[in-house]
Amino acid sequence: MTEMNQDEARVQALMGVVERVNAWQETAPDGTIRDELDKALEEAGVTLTEHQKEQVTDQISRQEEVDYDLLASHTGEGGPA
Repeated sequence: MTEMNQDEARVQALMGVVERVNAWQETAPDGTIRDELDKALEEAGVTLTEHQKEQVTDQISRQEEVDYDLLASHTGEGGPA
């Protein structure tokens, strides 16, 4: 079994977070999506910058694909995980 590096682990966690929010928030308003995103990130132990959270919220509300690799490789003030 190969070890997962920090970026790969972060991508896996982010994918789980977005899948969770998408599962029942497809038609929810942005405020609700953001609240659920914040809860899911906290439970997963993943941090994002404020800008990244806004970007992901917008992508989910528009039902667009989230660029997980970009979020994983640009942790900024949000920290590694």
